[in-house]
Amino acid sequence: MSGPVTGFVPTRFLLLSDTHNFDVEDPALKDHPLNHPLPTTDVVLHCGDLTHCGGASSYRKAIKLLASIDAELKLVIAGNHDLDLDKAFWDTHLDEGDDPEDHGEAMAVMKGNLAQDAGVTYLDEGTHSFTLKNEARLRIYVSPHTPAFNDWAFAYEHHEDRFNKPQDILADSISIAANPIPDYGHVDVVMTHGPPKGILDHCREGNAGCPHLLQAITRAKPLLHCYGHIHEGAGAVLVNWISSGGASPNAGGGSHLPNKFPEPISQHFVYRTKSLMVNAAINDGANSPTNSPWLVDLLLPKADS
Repeated sequence: MSGPVTGFVPTRFLLLSDTHNFDVEDPALKDHPLNHPLPTTDVVLHCGDLTHCGGASSYRKAIKLLASIDAELKLVIAGNHDLDLDKAFWDTHLDEGDDPEDHGEAMAVMKGNLAQDAGVTYLDEGTHSFTLKNEARLRIYVSPHTPAFNDWAFAYEHHEDRFNKPQDILADSISIAANPIPDYGHVDVVMTHGPPKGILDHCREGNAGCPHLLQAITRAKPLLHCYGHIHEGAGAVLVNWISSGGASPNAGGGSHLPNKFPEPISQHFVYRTKSLMVNAAINDGANSPTNSPWLVDLLLPKADS
């Protein structure tokens, strides 16, 4: 990391998403970076889809993976494939042989002793604040929800906006935001399962990201927005809000950055002038775990500043 900047603390993040039952004991995965000693980091962010279709045993695999990472803080959200973590979905989609108690068992894994012993914190939708041992303050907004597609969990309809207050929504939309993304200056990092529209969201169906999420990210301008969901979109883009005139990042484009893991991306930019967007999906478009996680160095504000 570069030299100190007054009022800010260099902080290292390890980003990953869409690990889909990654098994550290699978011999076929022995050469994957996740099965080798990973660099020590301050914060791990897992952007959801821990499993293929849920199940307590699958969550235990995910916890075992996260336990192998040396980090002070390990923050995790669900994704659309983590079916039984979404109680409303699970209660209304029970098939023959499904157990209504599976939601409780899944939550017991993700919030119980196993997760606590691994240093894992499972987060519900909303804004959370942490103070790190390096005296950095992390304010992070998280959400597991994505636009409805093929009846998966944590879904909202395409005209529904979970991320903006009524005064900030797009035309022909309605706000259902119980936990909107905070305004500019009130959030450092955003972690969602899905991407914003047009940024690392391209798949065979086109750009599958959410326009409401893009609207909110344009408004909030976080240092980092990380996500997954669209495996084909894996990558990183640095958005310059100055060159885009503060408008949608699609207007100003962005600089694509290569993943040189285990070397970090060091983005010690002036606060709020840029946003690093990372689709951290480990599984590729063929649902094979071919991608590496991302290591990112950012400047977070000091807790007392």
